[in-house]
Parts: sequence; C-alpha cells; structure tokens
Amino acid sequence: MDVEIVADCADGVSLLAEVERVRPDVVVTDVRMPPSGDDEGIRIAQTLRETNPEIGVVVLSHYAEPRYGHDLFAAGAEGRAYLLKDRVSDGRQLQAAIEVVARGGSMIDPEMVRLLLESQEREDNSPLTELTPREREVLAAMAAGKSNAAIAEELVLTKRAVEKHVGAIFLKLGLPSEDVVSRRVAAVLLYLSVKP
Repeated sequence: MDVEIVADCADGVSLLAEVERVRPDVVVTDVRMPPSGDDEGIRIAQTLRETNPEIGVVVLSHYAEPRYGHDLFAAGAEGRAYLLKDRVSDGRQLQAAIEVVARGGSMIDPEMVRLLLESQEREDNSPLTELTPREREVLAAMAAGKSNAAIAEELVLTKRAVEKHVGAIFLKLGLPSEDVVSRRVAAVLLYLSVKP
C-alpha cells in the first residue's frame, strides 16, 4: 500500500476541516496538539468515530498514559492505533499502523498494553490475575495486532502452543475466540478499557 500525505495541519480545528475537504482513508495525529494542548488528538479520533467512522486514526504520543488508551478505544477499537513516538523507530512501523487501520484493524503499542494490564489488574476481582505470565505475553502480542504465527516467532513457541494460550486467554477473560486478528484485538482492547 502506498501512503500519500494529502494535508498537513497545525491544529485540531484545521485537521477536522481538512478531513471534510479531502476525505482521507487515515488520519495520523498527535495526542497533544493545539488548540487545547491536552488530548486534542484523542478527541479528534472520537469525533471522527461519530462523523466519519470509515476513516482510520493513528494516534502518536510521547505519553504512555492508560487514560489515553482507554479514551481512544472506549467506543471500539476498529480503525484505531495508538503508538508511542519513541518506539516508532522507522517509517515502516508507522506505515504498518496506517495499513492496519485503513483496513479497519487495530494496533496498540505493547508498552500501552502493559500499562492497561497493570491498571486493570489493580481492580478487585479482575480475571487478568488468572493469566499466567506467558498468557500475558501472548495477550500483549495479540493486542499489538500480531498473528499467531508472528507471536510464535517472537516468543519462540510453536504455533499450536500459541493457539492453546489464546484459547486459554479467551476462556479466562470470558471472551469468544475469533480467528480474525483485528476482532481479537478489538475484543481484548474493549475488555482492557479501564476507568481513568
């Protein structure tokens, strides 16, 4: 997939105006941008979910704060990605995220997954406390949008072992097993949504 930059915007107001004018497939935005300087990028993603749900949004941030991840994925994970700037080491990672959200998939930085997991674990009666350390690693890789084969390669496991871990995770979390990676990610992220 070729990526073409169709607009460069300095603030949220001009970004939304350009979205209406150009109708891009994907918007790449910073979490913090003018005019508010706080979570403008998240609010833009939420607005686009309502006004243009077909447009994917990749949010880049210097901030690994669980509330940003929660807010971005609260209404659904489809077509959304959250990446930490200091972990996007080259353009291929950003392009991969753009391609995933353009197809309606989801991607989240593994560091954000870790923070969301820790935040959820602190809540009483969380089923996440039932997960083994290996299942947590598999869950983090799933939430990062990786296929079973990619997880197996990363964690030096067989694909069958990963499938067993995935089944156990969904069973323990009370989530239905899905074969489509983006649906798996959406289910995991919706479950991991935590109150700020």
